[in-house]
Amino acid sequence: MQVKISKTQIDRMTAGQMLADKEVKGFVARCLNSGAVSYGYRYRDKTTGKQRWLGLGLHGNITAEQARDFAKKAAGEVAGKKDPQGDLEEARAEAKRERLADQNTVNVVLDAFEKDHVEGLRSGDQVKAAFTNHVRPRIGGKSIYDLKRSDITAMLNEIKAESGPVMADRVLAHVRKAFNWQMVQDDEFKSPIVRGMAKTKPKERARKRILADDEIRDVWAALEQIEQPACYPRYVKSLLLAMTRRNESARMHTDELEGDLWTIPGARYKNKLDHVIPVTPALRELIGEKPAGCKGNSWYVFSTTTNGGQLDGSKAFGGFSKAKKELDRIIAKIRKAEGRAPMKQWQLHDLRRTGRSLMSRAKVDADHAERCMGHVIGGVRETYDRYEYLDEKRKAFEALAGMVEMILNPPADNVVQLGGRTA
Repeated sequence: MQVKISKTQIDRMTAGQMLADKEVKGFVARCLNSGAVSYGYRYRDKTTGKQRWLGLGLHGNITAEQARDFAKKAAGEVAGKKDPQGDLEEARAEAKRERLADQNTVNVVLDAFEKDHVEGLRSGDQVKAAFTNHVRPRIGGKSIYDLKRSDITAMLNEIKAESGPVMADRVLAHVRKAFNWQMVQDDEFKSPIVRGMAKTKPKERARKRILADDEIRDVWAALEQIEQPACYPRYVKSLLLAMTRRNESARMHTDELEGDLWTIPGARYKNKLDHVIPVTPALRELIGEKPAGCKGNSWYVFSTTTNGGQLDGSKAFGGFSKAKKELDRIIAKIRKAEGRAPMKQWQLHDLRRTGRSLMSRAKVDADHAERCMGHVIGGVRETYDRYEYLDEKRKAFEALAGMVEMILNPPADNVVQLGGRTA
């Protein structure tokens, strides 16, 4: 029905009725089932040919005369081959993007991802450390909607230069998971990570680094110069003498120690099985005594937390990156002073692999050496007995400690002088 839309006409409308204005083509009023009247402008997009509807507002919020003026303006835009509804939708989308951009920085997304997905994982600390040390300082403050592939590539190149290609790929894997998690719940976000960003080839990703004897001596010499964290020298040495992974030693707790056995519970061991390590005298020396500030009867062996200015062992050591950088700095200083080439890039995990190699040098049976690493021989998990082969494992770890001692203090006839230092 074509009329001049006015307040009088509006007041007479009933639910479901529509009025078309006879003055402005396309200007209409619709009475909704609720009784409210909505003004709108109907037009055909001159570019796409599609019918469009531009909502102008509800009667009561605007008058019929104001709605007609809005319709006239929209008609002028359509005549100029514009799409007023499309422009409005784009403006709203842009406003939403800006609002989301303020809310969803990379740091915010990583916080949410850690809370929802990472916490509780066995590798949770490593994932958080990767974000803290490598991602947040570089792109943490950026909006996820502004991230480009070039931002990710630049970040990975920096990590590769600083920590090596394997670490760059690990960070890439963690960030990819976080961004995929975000895409599941965010219609506006598209991850900038694409295939081909990895810095290594699949066959190159399995590390084979084993420290040479002079490198072991360099690590030990550098550890003697580290004052803080006070537990760090003992912690690093334990990785070689117990052939443990980084977090396995870092979270060593006295509740896991009984007599001369250290039992790492399956809940925090890679193969989900309890792993029993005979404690050799060399490892016992690293475990040390009860911290002066500890008020209970149990504590984390490697800890930096204090109570009243004294170590209390209430939390496990976790400052891996900062301490490792300082260790590498001291090693580089030692080698430079002695006129030797810089030490090849290495990771704490390489000490575990080095320990396995030293056991072979000490003529330890291969199966027993593998058991010392927590590997299940033959894959027969059903018959696994954590106390099996304890004597053999004890002898193997003692042989490893003996090899390390011989490397650190080689026989006189095997000693050569490097830059004034025994090597």
